Order: sequence, then C-alpha cells, then structure tokens
Amino acid sequence: MSILELLDYTGVAVFAATGALSASRKQLDIIGFLFLAAATGIGGGTFRDVILGATPVFWVVNPTYLIVCITVALVVFVLAHRIESRYRLLLWLDAMGVSAYCVMGAAKGLAATGSPTVAITTGVLTASFGGILRDVLAGEPSVLLRPEVYITAALIGAAGFTAASVAGAPLWAASAIGIGAAFVVRGGALRFGWRFPVYKPRPGRHPDDVM
Repeated sequence: MSILELLDYTGVAVFAATGALSASRKQLDIIGFLFLAAATGIGGGTFRDVILGATPVFWVVNPTYLIVCITVALVVFVLAHRIESRYRLLLWLDAMGVSAYCVMGAAKGLAATGSPTVAITTGVLTASFGGILRDVLAGEPSVLLRPEVYITAALIGAAGFTAASVAGAPLWAASAIGIGAAFVVRGGALRFGWRFPVYKPRPGRHPDDVM
C-alpha cells in the first residue's frame, strides 16, 4: 500500500469514527451510525473528486472505502458507551482526520492540475467538508464555529505538503511535514485554545450620518 493510499484509508476511517461518535451522542440506531459514518468518511473525498472531475468518485471505483466506514460504524456502535467523553474524542479524531486528509487532498489536487494553489485549496476542502457535513447532519455545533483554529490547520498542512513536494522532497517527507504541521496546529488549538482575534463589532451609524 502506498503512502497516499494509507492516508486515504486513514482519513476515511478516522472521519467515519467521528461520524459514528456523533450518532452515539444523538442515541441513533445502527442505521443512523452507518449513515453518519459513511457520509463523514467519504464526504470530503467525494467533494474533492467532483471538483477535480475525477469521476466516478473514489469509493465507486473502490467500494473498500465503504466497507471501512461500515466496519468503523459497527465497532463504535458496540464500544462507544465505554468512552467517558465522546465529544472530546471526536475532536481529537477529527484533528487526526484533518491532518491526514489535507495532505491527501493536496496530493490529488497537485497530481491532477500541477497547480500549488489548486492543491492547497483541494487539501483544505477535503479535510474540512466531511466534518462540516457530519455536524450539519447530526445537528451538532459546527467545528467551524468553535473558537479554536480549524481551517487554518488544514491550510498549513496542505501548504506544507505542497511546498515540500514542489521543492522536490520525497513523498514520505512531504507527507510527514504536512501531517505534522496540521496536527500540531489543530492539536495545539484543542490543548491550549489557540485562536485568532475575533471581530469586535461597533455600533452602526445612523442612516442620516451616511447620506
């Protein structure tokens, strides 16, 4: 199995686990577990492939990805009740998924177009779309609305991988740089609350003052 295939399966499995954990928090039945696990696990990659015009999308070409999602959903269905803080685990697994998938998305974007800009964009979209879809379907507060940095981690990871690849680094080294950078940023945000300054609103001016 190549490095990129390993990253792809890892990203799918980890994101599927976060989807199943969301189902456990909502006390859904096994079908709910399977649906959320599959939607989260393959959502980001599907979005990436559609944008790049790589159809049929990856899980249609290789249904093993669906089997991975199903397996993960069944495991979480049996074991989730043993986990004390499922939401905290969900966030850390999400951080792992973002780290793996931002590199995978960037690699596919770079291979398909040769453009570093497109590679970074597809890396960010691949890493973030599955989590967004999971939160919308599960009715959870979106990870995008949490105060800690999130998209920035995927951006830094994808940019690190792309820069290293363009500079001629071996695939394993570029992947390690991207994954490490993304996980350090997202993990630090979860552990230490790293965040950007927020917008501070000001009172609006009276309409007569702007005429």
